[in-house]
Amino acid sequence: MRIVAGEFKGRKIETPLGRDIRPTSEKVKEAVFSMLYGDIDGAVAADLFAGTGNLGLEALSRGAELCYFSDISRESLAITRRNIAVCRAEERSVLVAGDFERCLDRIMRDGAKVDLVFIDPPYKEGLYGRCFKLIREMEILGDGGKLIAEHSKNDVLPDYLSGYNKIKEKDYGSITVSIYV
Repeated sequence: MRIVAGEFKGRKIETPLGRDIRPTSEKVKEAVFSMLYGDIDGAVAADLFAGTGNLGLEALSRGAELCYFSDISRESLAITRRNIAVCRAEERSVLVAGDFERCLDRIMRDGAKVDLVFIDPPYKEGLYGRCFKLIREMEILGDGGKLIAEHSKNDVLPDYLSGYNKIKEKDYGSITVSIYV
Protein backbone atom coordinates (compact mmCIF):
# COMPACT_ATOMS: atom_id res chain seq x y z
CA MET A 1 0.00 0.00 0.00
CA ARG A 2 1.28 3.47 -0.80
CA ILE A 3 0.27 7.13 -0.74
CA VAL A 4 -1.37 7.89 -4.09
CA ALA A 5 -0.80 11.63 -4.60
CA GLY A 6 0.62 14.83 -3.17
CA GLU A 7 3.60 15.57 -0.94
CA PHE A 8 4.08 11.95 0.20
CA LYS A 9 3.24 10.36 -3.18
CA GLY A 10 4.72 6.92 -3.63
CA ARG A 11 5.69 6.41 0.01
CA LYS A 12 4.98 2.87 1.07
CA ILE A 13 2.98 2.53 4.23
CA GLU A 14 2.92 -0.49 6.44
CA THR A 15 -0.11 -2.75 6.34
CA PRO A 16 -0.68 -5.57 8.79
CA LEU A 17 -0.73 -9.26 8.10
CA GLY A 18 -4.08 -10.97 8.55
CA ARG A 19 -7.58 -9.54 8.35
CA ASP A 20 -8.00 -7.73 11.68
CA ILE A 21 -7.21 -4.38 10.05
CA ARG A 22 -8.81 -3.64 6.68
CA PRO A 23 -7.00 -0.71 4.99
CA THR A 24 -8.84 1.18 2.27
CA SER A 25 -7.57 -0.01 -1.12
CA GLU A 26 -5.66 2.38 -3.35
CA LYS A 27 -8.50 2.30 -5.90
CA VAL A 28 -11.15 3.29 -3.34
CA LYS A 29 -8.83 5.85 -1.74
CA GLU A 30 -8.19 7.52 -5.09
CA ALA A 31 -11.94 7.65 -5.77
CA VAL A 32 -12.68 9.14 -2.33
CA PHE A 33 -10.10 11.88 -2.78
CA SER A 34 -11.36 12.62 -6.29
CA MET A 35 -14.80 13.23 -4.75
CA LEU A 36 -13.20 15.54 -2.15
CA TYR A 37 -11.18 17.55 -4.66
CA GLY A 38 -11.13 21.19 -3.57
CA ASP A 39 -11.99 20.37 0.07
CA ILE A 40 -8.59 19.16 1.24
CA ASP A 41 -6.12 22.05 1.03
CA GLY A 42 -5.75 23.59 4.50
CA ALA A 43 -8.35 21.25 6.02
CA VAL A 44 -8.35 19.72 9.48
CA ALA A 45 -9.12 16.02 9.18
CA ALA A 46 -9.97 13.19 11.56
CA ASP A 47 -9.34 9.53 10.78
CA LEU A 48 -11.48 8.05 13.55
CA PHE A 49 -10.86 4.35 12.93
CA ALA A 50 -7.36 4.84 11.58
CA GLY A 51 -6.19 1.24 11.23
CA THR A 52 -2.98 2.10 9.36
CA GLY A 53 -3.57 5.86 9.07
CA ASN A 54 -4.02 5.39 5.33
CA LEU A 55 -6.85 7.92 4.80
CA GLY A 56 -5.53 10.58 7.16
CA LEU A 57 -2.04 10.40 5.67
CA GLU A 58 -3.47 10.70 2.17
CA ALA A 59 -5.33 13.83 3.32
CA LEU A 60 -2.11 15.29 4.78
CA SER A 61 -0.24 14.42 1.59
CA ARG A 62 -2.83 16.28 -0.48
CA GLY A 63 -2.66 19.45 1.61
CA ALA A 64 -4.61 19.00 4.84
CA GLU A 65 -3.13 21.11 7.60
CA LEU A 66 -3.66 18.67 10.48
CA CYS A 67 -5.09 15.21 11.07
CA TYR A 68 -6.32 13.52 14.23
CA PHE A 69 -5.81 9.75 14.15
CA SER A 70 -7.47 7.36 16.59
CA ASP A 71 -7.94 3.66 17.00
CA ILE A 72 -8.80 1.39 19.88
CA SER A 73 -6.25 -1.24 18.82
CA ARG A 74 -2.69 -0.91 20.13
CA GLU A 75 -1.42 -2.69 17.02
CA SER A 76 -3.22 -0.20 14.77
CA LEU A 77 -1.85 2.75 16.72
CA ALA A 78 1.68 1.38 16.46
CA ILE A 79 1.31 0.91 12.69
CA THR A 80 -0.21 4.38 12.30
CA ARG A 81 2.63 5.92 14.33
CA ARG A 82 5.23 4.21 12.11
CA ASN A 83 3.39 5.31 8.95
CA ILE A 84 3.26 8.91 10.19
CA ALA A 85 7.03 8.71 10.73
CA VAL A 86 7.60 7.29 7.22
CA CYS A 87 5.77 10.32 5.85
CA ARG A 88 7.56 12.67 8.28
CA ALA A 89 4.16 14.06 9.24
CA GLU A 90 4.57 14.08 13.03
CA GLU A 91 4.12 17.86 13.37
CA ARG A 92 0.80 17.74 11.49
CA SER A 93 -0.57 14.65 13.26
CA VAL A 94 -2.32 14.09 16.57
CA LEU A 95 -2.46 10.43 17.59
CA VAL A 96 -5.19 9.57 20.10
CA ALA A 97 -5.09 6.20 21.85
CA GLY A 98 -8.65 4.96 22.26
CA ASP A 99 -11.96 4.81 20.53
CA PHE A 100 -13.59 7.44 18.35
CA GLU A 101 -15.31 9.02 21.36
CA ARG A 102 -11.96 9.78 22.98
CA CYS A 103 -10.76 11.33 19.73
CA LEU A 104 -13.88 13.48 19.42
CA ASP A 105 -13.38 14.59 23.04
CA ARG A 106 -9.79 15.58 22.23
CA ILE A 107 -10.89 17.56 19.18
CA MET A 108 -13.51 19.35 21.27
CA ARG A 109 -11.00 20.11 24.08
CA ASP A 110 -8.58 21.48 21.47
CA GLY A 111 -11.35 23.77 20.24
CA ALA A 112 -10.79 22.50 16.71
CA LYS A 113 -13.30 22.45 13.91
CA VAL A 114 -12.86 19.50 11.58
CA ASP A 115 -13.45 19.75 7.84
CA LEU A 116 -13.14 16.07 6.88
CA VAL A 117 -14.07 13.14 9.10
CA PHE A 118 -13.17 9.67 7.82
CA ILE A 119 -15.39 6.99 9.37
CA ASP A 120 -14.41 3.42 8.54
CA PRO A 121 -15.23 1.28 11.59
CA PRO A 122 -15.43 -2.51 11.73
CA TYR A 123 -18.43 -3.16 9.48
CA LYS A 124 -20.46 -5.37 11.81
CA GLU A 125 -20.20 -3.06 14.86
CA GLY A 126 -23.06 -0.71 13.91
CA LEU A 127 -21.10 2.41 14.94
CA TYR A 128 -22.10 4.83 12.18
CA GLY A 129 -25.22 6.24 13.85
CA ARG A 130 -23.50 6.73 17.21
CA CYS A 131 -20.49 8.34 15.57
CA PHE A 132 -22.58 10.77 13.51
CA LYS A 133 -24.70 11.64 16.56
CA LEU A 134 -21.68 12.49 18.73
CA ILE A 135 -20.10 14.60 16.01
CA ARG A 136 -23.36 16.54 15.81
CA GLU A 137 -23.74 16.92 19.59
CA MET A 138 -20.13 18.02 20.07
CA GLU A 139 -20.38 20.51 17.20
CA ILE A 140 -16.88 19.73 15.94
CA LEU A 141 -17.65 19.77 12.21
CA GLY A 142 -16.73 23.08 10.59
CA ASP A 143 -18.94 24.95 8.14
CA GLY A 144 -19.07 22.96 4.92
CA GLY A 145 -17.42 19.99 6.64
CA LYS A 146 -17.94 16.46 5.32
CA LEU A 147 -18.33 13.04 6.87
CA ILE A 148 -16.90 10.28 4.68
CA ALA A 149 -18.22 6.83 5.60
CA GLU A 150 -16.78 3.66 4.11
CA HIS A 151 -19.06 0.68 4.61
CA SER A 152 -20.06 -2.68 3.25
CA LYS A 153 -22.28 -2.54 0.19
CA ASN A 154 -24.71 -4.70 2.19
CA ASP A 155 -24.99 -2.06 4.94
CA VAL A 156 -27.11 0.68 3.41
CA LEU A 157 -26.75 4.00 5.22
CA PRO A 158 -29.81 6.29 5.15
CA ASP A 159 -29.95 9.51 3.11
CA TYR A 160 -30.33 11.47 6.35
CA LEU A 161 -28.40 10.46 9.47
CA SER A 162 -28.28 12.43 12.75
CA GLY A 163 -28.83 15.75 11.00
CA TYR A 164 -26.50 15.10 8.07
CA ASN A 165 -27.58 14.72 4.44
CA LYS A 166 -25.98 12.23 2.08
CA ILE A 167 -24.71 14.08 -0.99
CA LYS A 168 -22.77 11.30 -2.76
CA GLU A 169 -22.62 7.56 -2.70
CA LYS A 170 -20.50 5.27 -4.87
CA ASP A 171 -20.00 1.51 -4.92
CA TYR A 172 -16.59 -0.08 -5.44
CA GLY A 173 -17.10 -3.81 -5.55
CA SER A 174 -18.21 -4.90 -2.08
CA ILE A 175 -17.45 -1.46 -0.56
CA THR A 176 -19.57 1.68 -0.61
CA VAL A 177 -18.46 5.23 0.17
CA SER A 178 -21.10 7.68 1.38
CA ILE A 179 -20.40 11.38 1.86
CA TYR A 180 -22.54 13.51 4.17
CA VAL A 181 -22.77 17.26 4.87
